[in-house]
Amino acid sequence: MARQASSKVVYAALLGNVLIATTKFGAAFWTGSSAMLSEAVHSLVDTSNELLLLYGMRRARQPADAGHPFGHGRELYFWSFIVALMVFGLGAGVSFYEGIHHILHPEPIDNPLVNYVVLGLSLVFESASWWIAFRQFRATKGGRGYLEAVGVSKDPTTFTVLFEDSAALAGLLIALAGIACAQIFAMPVLDGVASLGIALVLAITGIALARRTKELLLGEQVYPELARSILAIAGRHPGVAAANGVIATQLGPEQVVALLSAEFVDRLTADEIEACVIDIESQVRASHPEVTGLFIKPQSAATWAQRRSSLAQPQ
Repeated sequence: MARQASSKVVYAALLGNVLIATTKFGAAFWTGSSAMLSEAVHSLVDTSNELLLLYGMRRARQPADAGHPFGHGRELYFWSFIVALMVFGLGAGVSFYEGIHHILHPEPIDNPLVNYVVLGLSLVFESASWWIAFRQFRATKGGRGYLEAVGVSKDPTTFTVLFEDSAALAGLLIALAGIACAQIFAMPVLDGVASLGIALVLAITGIALARRTKELLLGEQVYPELARSILAIAGRHPGVAAANGVIATQLGPEQVVALLSAEFVDRLTADEIEACVIDIESQVRASHPEVTGLFIKPQSAATWAQRRSSLAQPQ
């Protein structure tokens, strides 16, 4: 269900951006507006980004194989990072160039009414895409705040589309203000200034997305609730004297690898410990299918505490 919901968000954004980009490019060439051309490039970049996200989602769903024993989950994180770079490098870069060019060489906008109609329609389409992404993100954030949810989310598709659509709405409003001011005050240079404003919005968005997706790509800890659940499952097993702790990392939105430290009952034989391990693994996977790898290390609580303290020491 989570995969279907994420795909729905991306497909909705893709459809909207294809229609918007086509319309904006036509209006930009018709009127000569710098802000409109920046917005057209912005929508084209967003369209490419949705295609990259869909490709990353398809790659991430591939099953584990000999070369990737824990699956391909990080494919999605990689392509999400590329999306962030495109927003910053291509979207902001082209908008900045267009803004500088039209400030140095201002030209009056022809047929501004065309721009207003296109921007109005774009606002409607973008708002619909934004609302779909927002509803999905709100449904998955739980009791967390919005910023906190972005900071801990393991699925970058929803918040990436939400960020893109938010930047798109801000860009449309900036373009609308720039074109209107350029016409009202007879100052074509303001059209170029609007392009610089759009470039700033895209640069901030790209940096924020790159920072968050980089954290996911490098590997970060899982939701605390998942680690506690694994620990509780092991602790309830009759063959376990003490479940010491869990170290788990997120490889993809639905792929987790975990290391469980457990002290087994002293009287158990090696074969009995092996049976306990198999039983715990099956219980964990039944409760949490996203755990694609679970390694159980027999060790005392003192040894676990010592190893954990060493991880916290600066290198």
